[in-house]
Amino acid sequence: MKELDADEFRRLGHMAVEMAAEHMFGMRERSVYAPMISVERQVIQDASLPDRGMPPSHILEIIRTRILPHPMGNGHPRYFGWASTAPSSMGVLAELLAAAMNPICASDQTGDHAAKYVERCALRWLMELIGFPVEDSAGMLVSDGSLASLLCLDAAKRAMLARIVGAAAEVDVQRVADARLVIYVSELAPSYLPAVAHLLGVSPELVRIIPSVEQRMDPQALHDAIARDQADGLSPFCVCASAGALSTGVIDRLQQLAQICAEQSVWFHVDGALGGLAALDPGLTELDALTWADSIVLEPQRWLGVPVECAVACVRDAAWLDHADAYALLRQGQGFRALKLWATLLHLGRDGIRARIELHRALARALAARIEREPLLELMVQPELAIVCFRYTGIAEPRDERLDVFNRALVSQLQAEGEVYVSGVSVRGCYGLHASIMHHSTRGSDLSLLVQIVLNAAARLQESSLRLP
Repeated sequence: MKELDADEFRRLGHMAVEMAAEHMFGMRERSVYAPMISVERQVIQDASLPDRGMPPSHILEIIRTRILPHPMGNGHPRYFGWASTAPSSMGVLAELLAAAMNPICASDQTGDHAAKYVERCALRWLMELIGFPVEDSAGMLVSDGSLASLLCLDAAKRAMLARIVGAAAEVDVQRVADARLVIYVSELAPSYLPAVAHLLGVSPELVRIIPSVEQRMDPQALHDAIARDQADGLSPFCVCASAGALSTGVIDRLQQLAQICAEQSVWFHVDGALGGLAALDPGLTELDALTWADSIVLEPQRWLGVPVECAVACVRDAAWLDHADAYALLRQGQGFRALKLWATLLHLGRDGIRARIELHRALARALAARIEREPLLELMVQPELAIVCFRYTGIAEPRDERLDVFNRALVSQLQAEGEVYVSGVSVRGCYGLHASIMHHSTRGSDLSLLVQIVLNAAARLQESSLRLP
């Protein structure tokens, strides 16, 4: 099969855009989630590659009938799963144009083309939005928060080893082991952080899990842990704080943690994947501390809906990012992720981003208040960002283990029925429902419906359990 000519490309492009528009803007009229049945899965995954190429219109028809009807669900305004949302419409269009250009943004060896400057502009805009220093800093677009954290912590490792051995160029695996570097993470930190530390050569026993108080890293416990490790001749090199835990949305006491890091000359890293951009909300003064961070991770693919994959590693001192091994490896073959980010930021503007964050935070508070008025539901954490954690308590005493079993079953039932989508969450050892409010068209009526659907599903679940022998 030959490549498409211009006229055929335009005709098929119009078809694809119509399909995308129908999918994106007709979502509210469909179920939130429609899991595939066995036959549907087999038709896709077991298909044979044809000897002769398939006509393009046939390919689009397969996409329309077999793939688009079974999305993850995060494009729906009643999808409240793990901090994932609908794609920005401008981001979707920009993704098409980025693919049409298909540049490699790795280095100056690829020539002087627009993509690299769009990336620099988009990164600068993000840093300015959160108050992160722009001068002498650097950033990189990667696929997700785990790779962004790898870049940031690799830079932190380089900075510490340069202090110990005198030059970044002298760093090797043996020196990392000899330095006995210590990293400090919250017990609520993303699960990938210990794995990132391992990839950087940090021994598992030197990854300190700092206990939390009210779902936040305990500053006093951190201070004491650093002091003990310094007294033992170890090398504390990085504290990983959170600007909004993905499970609860709770923000660490960043200002206190930043002060401890400054006093002890320890790298201050902030996971801002969920809440970093909420620094635009004047009501979140704790996020003023982002300006003091040595590095920060952002994920515009979450709250702003930039089409995945789009995460950002920002490092205050560009030299340490340049020295990072992970930077050199990830930079090779870097595509044009920046265009969808740039287009989304340009479309929303500073005021639009702030308004979206303030709206979703207000909706989260309204949902929390509605839950607190409902005697059969219990709010598990007061929301700070746009995540609400709650559980059904109408079957047992609050600490009864049967509540965990029931709420697990309730999450599964809600997901299977498809009217709303929530995730499960564990808070202080209790299992409940997790609702992230990040869709640009979610409204208060959707949240009222969420509560009613939860109550109805719980009633049906109780009734069916009573009928069991």
